[in-house]
Amino acid sequence: MLQTEFELTLPKGYLDADGNLHRIGVMRLAKAMDEIVPMRDPRVKSNPAYATVIILSRVITRLGALEEVNPAVIEGLFACDLNYLYQFYRQINELQDQAVDTTSVSQQM
Repeated sequence: MLQTEFELTLPKGYLDADGNLHRIGVMRLAKAMDEIVPMRDPRVKSNPAYATVIILSRVITRLGALEEVNPAVIEGLFACDLNYLYQFYRQINELQDQAVDTTSVSQQM
């Protein structure tokens, strides 16, 4: 069975307006629409880097006791947590650069 949701723990955590810290969450695998929809957003058109904020807000299904994870929550993350989520997203969606063992490939040819 294909795993589509992955638990995560932020290094620092999201600190909400009431001072509550939210560190444990769930991220689901991205779908094509998760990467297409942000391209229509005016914030992305003026700043392409903002696509990461929108994509993460779409694929993080739970973060602590928050009712909703929206772009404002992602904007409020500490930089190390944003970097962690970006790397985690790339890892679970298999977007990481993976080393290929060229020795075994060349020996088979």
